[in-house]
Amino acid sequence: MTTQQTQLVQHTFSLVAALPTETVGGLFYGRLFAIAPDVQPLFSRTTTPEQSQKLLTMLAYVVEHLDKPDKLVDDLTQLARRHVRYGVEDRHYAVVGAALLWTLEQGLGPVWDGSVNDAWVACYTLLSSIMMAATVPVSVD
Repeated sequence: MTTQQTQLVQHTFSLVAALPTETVGGLFYGRLFAIAPDVQPLFSRTTTPEQSQKLLTMLAYVVEHLDKPDKLVDDLTQLARRHVRYGVEDRHYAVVGAALLWTLEQGLGPVWDGSVNDAWVACYTLLSSIMMAATVPVSVD
């Protein structure tokens, strides 16, 4: 991600974070379950409001640390390994990304434009690639 993209993600996330958690979470999980109903059982351990809070807390943390890649890699690696225990597979990252981008677009309304989209795509691509790489088995020769 470029410095400009990082700043754009941080600025636009502050706008989304000002929205009610239940609104953002409702949009995200509603969209996610509409486009990928098979992932719904992965979220059966918690309620949508609880999961919404977790989503926004993690996004806030990640967005805040985009300029500290070493810390971010370590934390996302741990998160990814926990997600594997919940049943998350690499194929799920694409639908989560699509639901997230859609949610951000809805939440940001007219602020969402091509540069904001590109910045968030770069952000999610970075995050998801770190997380997927963290779960690749290492072979020992």
